[in-house]
Amino acid sequence: MLNKRSIKSLFFLAGMVAISFACSKKEESGRQLTGNPKIDKLKLPDGFVAELLYSPGENDQGSWVAMTFDDKGRMITSDQYGFLYRLELPPIGSDSTVKPKVEKLIVGNVAEPQVGMGYAQGLLYAFNSLYVMVNHNPNETFSQPTGLYRIQDLDGDDQYETVTQIRELKGQQGEHGPHSMKVTPDGQGIYLIAGNHVDVPDMNAYRLPRVWDEDNLFPLIKDPRGHANSRMAPGGWLARINPDGSEWELIGAGFRNAFDFDFNEVGDIFAYDADMEWDFGMPWYRPTRINHVTSGSEFGWRTGNSKWSPVYPDNLPALVNLGQGSPTNAMFAFDAKFPSKYKKALYTFDWSFGIIYATHFTPSGASYEATSEEFISGSPLPLTDGAIGPDGAMYFATGGRRLESDLYRVYYTGDLDTHTPLKESDLPKEAITRRELEKYHYDGAPAEGIDKAWAELGNADRYVQYAARIVLEHQPVASWKARAIAETDPVKKIHANLALAHHASDADAAAMLNSLMQIDYKALSAKDQQDLLRTLEVILYRYDKGAEPVKAQLASYLDPHYPANENMLNRSLSILLVHLDAPSAVEKTLALLKDAKDDENYQKTFTASSDLVFRNPQYGMDIANMLANIPPAQATFYATVLGGADKGWTPAQREEYFKWINNALTAYKGGRSYVGFIDRARKMALSHVAEAEFAKYDEMSGGKLLTSSGNDIVNTGIQPEGPGRRWTVDQADSVVQNLAGRDLAKGKAMFAAVMCQSCHTVQGEGGFIGPDLTQLGTRFSPRDILVATIDPSATVSDQYQATVLELKAGGSIVGKLNDEDGQNYYISQNPFAPDVIRTVPKTDVVLKKSAEVSIMMPGLINRLNPEELKDLMAYLISGGNADHAVYKNQTAGQE
Repeated sequence: MLNKRSIKSLFFLAGMVAISFACSKKEESGRQLTGNPKIDKLKLPDGFVAELLYSPGENDQGSWVAMTFDDKGRMITSDQYGFLYRLELPPIGSDSTVKPKVEKLIVGNVAEPQVGMGYAQGLLYAFNSLYVMVNHNPNETFSQPTGLYRIQDLDGDDQYETVTQIRELKGQQGEHGPHSMKVTPDGQGIYLIAGNHVDVPDMNAYRLPRVWDEDNLFPLIKDPRGHANSRMAPGGWLARINPDGSEWELIGAGFRNAFDFDFNEVGDIFAYDADMEWDFGMPWYRPTRINHVTSGSEFGWRTGNSKWSPVYPDNLPALVNLGQGSPTNAMFAFDAKFPSKYKKALYTFDWSFGIIYATHFTPSGASYEATSEEFISGSPLPLTDGAIGPDGAMYFATGGRRLESDLYRVYYTGDLDTHTPLKESDLPKEAITRRELEKYHYDGAPAEGIDKAWAELGNADRYVQYAARIVLEHQPVASWKARAIAETDPVKKIHANLALAHHASDADAAAMLNSLMQIDYKALSAKDQQDLLRTLEVILYRYDKGAEPVKAQLASYLDPHYPANENMLNRSLSILLVHLDAPSAVEKTLALLKDAKDDENYQKTFTASSDLVFRNPQYGMDIANMLANIPPAQATFYATVLGGADKGWTPAQREEYFKWINNALTAYKGGRSYVGFIDRARKMALSHVAEAEFAKYDEMSGGKLLTSSGNDIVNTGIQPEGPGRRWTVDQADSVVQNLAGRDLAKGKAMFAAVMCQSCHTVQGEGGFIGPDLTQLGTRFSPRDILVATIDPSATVSDQYQATVLELKAGGSIVGKLNDEDGQNYYISQNPFAPDVIRTVPKTDVVLKKSAEVSIMMPGLINRLNPEELKDLMAYLISGGNADHAVYKNQTAGQE
């Protein structure tokens, strides 16, 4: 639990005194540390041992991001921007001096530095072939474009000489491209997954019917900074192919950037999908999550602010929300020599914060209940890919984006218990029903599927209900349209009409809406009310013109139920009633905006954001700042809906709305796109005011606070002119040798511009997170200061170390150890809210050690040109003292 405890000393960060936390050797209990920081930084469960096998970067072999094992037990890996490598690994228990035998694979008829095959974000050895998922724009080094390739050794010389392109994959290039592959449970094909920057290629079959659309009346705001703005439905996807790639079948879609997936012992698929960190604090933000990918499933990713709510019936929810991060690998460990609990777990890798999660599934209804734990973690630990080896050990790599890359092996040393595999006969009856329905998920399925599906449209299990609707959508619409409209059971009517909405026309809109308005809204459960509202939204989105004759009637049907007692219902009602121009829509929604309260448990995550701050300096400080000023998500939702309302306003209501916008721009701190999203809602609302009033409302709503792009608050201070560069210590040191005659005002401005002032104080001005730097120049040389600024982890001060507490129950807590007594540790995890203290009983802790990374980001001076760097260094050396020698003229300085 969080409580408050007074802070008697300054917090952790470092400018000169970086929080570079080398692993301490003064440990209090538990496992023994090795003295190797790359091993000692890892948090491991009891009984598990980690080995550092190899460091590709030390051998000029790039940064490894994909791996697989071939039929001879050799590991094959890929550099993200280069070659494939094949490794013969030493057996477990080998002397540490025995290193893997590493071979660069020269595929096909090429000569170095050309790459015959590589640049892979997915590798799979199967069917006597190596399948390679390339993510690349062709160039003079590597000629192959993004797509799926099969390489083979056809002449038996143990080298791959044949390259076959199975399919080029179109779309935008980058890390949201095609990713991982797995052999299907029946051993006859391959599953593969792709992110939302890859077009869905033409398939031979579609379990998710190819009728997807945006289906959103929420006023569209694409990402203000341009991310994925051209990417439309259905987002990322998962498909099945046969070994030669001649047959493709779409299984599910609607992911953002699910990098990897795996299936359990009964063939159920689980995918680990990514969040959009720029959306943090917004009502449409979705954390990283594990999805159960059933036949024909849809998970509702849409561009910008249009991501579907997990409560919508036309998509499926997450089994567990893990938190912020960057998903890479996902794998079960059925072949591992692990205890049964860990053999059955799904392991998911977070690149950003260095955590391997173990998620445990228990069959529940047609799906599963899921609980997660932190299995392995470290900081920094940019996890890329992993696999279970033939020896039963877990192998994983770190690296990506040209970061330092390492290869690890983890194995279990304790006694193994008996593992009992999950069998289909162990599944609940709802899961069996879902699987029976999924047999009809193809066009041309027997007509008997209609009656089977109809019987389950009212099933209380969401996954069964979803599967039943997909059955209908694969049948000829004419064979069930009239039945859907005439249905008298309210729940079946809702879902039958939702299916129809995906396949109907404008001519059907009024009939569908009239049928749905026959339902007694008050008699429905909250879930069924939500499903009804969503069905109405889809119909209006797709067939707005055809719905025109009954819109007034529909507004009258919904208006008495708005506002509701639940936030999600109010979101849907606000969207519908504003779209329908209901007379009371603006008034009611504005009242909700004023008094909105967020649901604490909505999309609650396993890992709290505050637990991530200290794990990665690149993202941690942004998270900390946001947590100290987190936006009100429900109110932001209403503000966006009202931005699209063009009727029903009074002058007083306009003023109230635009003043709220002004406050939202300055009072809160969300993700990188927060300001831009609020500004776009503001501009939508301004487009509906009279021209004569535009200037007044523009200023009232904060127009003058914003940059020309609307994406940032204007910084009134002096900003770097650049051009910047990636400064090294030697380069910067040569520039700052002569600091005479510098400009105090510009130095102070650079101190603020490169974020030093956010955390540090000079002459009483600035933040109180890190140490006061006023006396810095009296103790340290310019080179010392440059070392700590460019590489904060190069130096360490005990005063500003962060601490890792490894817990007996699993997991770890990272933060600034503020105090301790005989019973507890007192940890502060947010530098922007240092009075919020977490109390950790010492009896819960198995190991206390120092963290390894600095919370201060490296390279903060990279925005500066040489003259600006000199002014900053002069300011730091002088401590802001205008009488210091660095501010004397050049001649005086030389004398």
